Amino acid sequence: MSIQRRHFLAATALSAPLLTASTASADPRRQVTPGADVLAGQGWQLLDGRKVGVVSNPTGVLRDGTHIVDAMPRPVAVFGPEHGFRGTAQAGGSEGDYLDPRTGIPVYDAYGAGAAKLAGQFAKAGVDTVVFDIADVGARFYTYIWTMYTAMHAAVIADAAFIVLDRPNPIGGHARGPRLDPAYASGVGRKPIVQQHGMTVGELARFFDAEYLPADAGKRLRELTVVQVKGWKRTDIDTDLPWVLPSPNMPTQTTALVYPGTCLFEGTVFSEGRGTTRPFEIIGAPGLDWRWAEELNALNLPGARFREQYFVPTFGKFTRVACGGVQVYPDRGFEAIRTAVAMIVTARRLYPDKFAWRPDNFIDLLSGSDRLRRMVDAGADTDAITGAWADELAEFNRLRQPYLLYR
Repeated sequence: MSIQRRHFLAATALSAPLLTASTASADPRRQVTPGADVLAGQGWQLLDGRKVGVVSNPTGVLRDGTHIVDAMPRPVAVFGPEHGFRGTAQAGGSEGDYLDPRTGIPVYDAYGAGAAKLAGQFAKAGVDTVVFDIADVGARFYTYIWTMYTAMHAAVIADAAFIVLDRPNPIGGHARGPRLDPAYASGVGRKPIVQQHGMTVGELARFFDAEYLPADAGKRLRELTVVQVKGWKRTDIDTDLPWVLPSPNMPTQTTALVYPGTCLFEGTVFSEGRGTTRPFEIIGAPGLDWRWAEELNALNLPGARFREQYFVPTFGKFTRVACGGVQVYPDRGFEAIRTAVAMIVTARRLYPDKFAWRPDNFIDLLSGSDRLRRMVDAGADTDAITGAWADELAEFNRLRQPYLLYR
């Protein structure tokens, strides 16, 4: 049994396991090999003679746990995203610039840097090739894909080659949810992709290079190489790869499965579970009770079960304050965004004096427009809300098709 499966089954003990033969690797002998291991198996030949800058974090590891920066021919610089290269910073933070104590390689802070600043860092370090290796979790508001886009733009400015060491999308290859309205572009969604994009970072790089870079950077990358994953199909969720925390509040694959939906609670006054051991799986606020779980279970949402949950966050919203709410248990057929919309609609109806949006309307940036907020406030039901983006989801699926690498 794989490490991911053990973690997942432990987290979903209340229900039958999601990862059945229909979603897991069909052939148990088929090993999933990330792009980093593919390149390492070739003796890193693609990097011969290049001055390499690496954009990575703790997820940039080989199957044996060795970080690529420690395994590849010595890069000239490393560039850290949100949470930092070594992953010590909390949400919205980074580690700054420093010399990595293990390797002595200069580490530059890429989080929040614009393309011009990052291109200047590439030039300062003497980089002629940028290698990107970070595990994404498949949600538009997870910032690593936007760090990649900025690095791609910077590579155009610096006339540097760009290489993506691809990794599986841990929640599969199906796209779901609303498409970003460009008027609501921000650090949690810069380009009009859907909320659960269903692509690998390598596929996104191909998509970004063709669809968005020409307008933003004036041209495409002079060289884009994606070192593909071997043995992965779009329907695969379970693999034998170890789960490496992509960020401090993404402790398990189950967290990643619910995240494209329940991260919407960051745009509300409810706790999204930060400060607990199950962020984004546990949702609640002071004064909530058993009724929310009962109402949600009565909806018979596909692949979703809920348990009444009480918790005291150690940081974030309601620090050291007792909260009530639910824990979400995903199962076969689970749809994170539809589930989260149902949770929001139900919470607003059950607790009208407690549920509210954050005053800054951050929900609009997370959902990609003001439509979700307006429809919920107008009393729309889950079907009406999720049906409102059907056409734009279909258009995104059509647009992304030429850039997909896995079937």
